[in-house]
Order: sequence, then C-alpha cells, then structure tokens
Amino acid sequence: MLDFGLYLSYFLVFVAAGATILLPIVGAIKHPKDLGKSGMALGALVLIFAISYGLSGSELNPKWQSLGVTTEFNSKLIGAGLTMFYFVMIISILVLLYSEISKAFK
Repeated sequence: MLDFGLYLSYFLVFVAAGATILLPIVGAIKHPKDLGKSGMALGALVLIFAISYGLSGSELNPKWQSLGVTTEFNSKLIGAGLTMFYFVMIISILVLLYSEISKAFK
C-alpha cells in the first residue's frame, strides 16, 4: 500500500509540474498582449540582477571557503543574489505602502 501512495504522489507531482509549465504557455498563446507585460517584468528583474552583480564583491575568506564557496565568481553570485533580494524586498515594501496610502485617500 505504501508503494501505491508513493507512486501516486510522484504522478501528481509530475502532473502539477506539467500544468505549471503548460498553462502559462497556453495563456500566452490566447492573450499575446499580456506577454509584453511579462517580458517587461522579466527585463526589470534582469536589470536589478545586473545592478546587484555590479555592486557585489568577490572577496573570499577562509570561513566561506570552508562552507564550499571556492571561487570568486561563486562569491560574486552569492553577493548578487543577496543584494537583489534586498532590492526586491525594499521595492515591494514601498509599492505596498504606496498602494495602501493611495487607497486611503480615494
């Protein structure tokens, strides 16, 4: 009985993953104008990552090397990811505050 439940779980995970990939493609085909908005959002994220990558440092210290960060490139990518996280978090908080304040005055 345990094997059946495990195989059923695998099947459902694959169905969910397939739906996650397939349904946005079907939606983009039905509404191609919305694809431009998605492209702009993706472009904004790429721009934020490029800025974060430029700001991040590539230094290594022995503690990071003991944790598996062996190259300066890996250190720079980790720094860029953290900086991008902070940027996106601050932007989302500002957008949230703007949205709530603008609703209060309408």
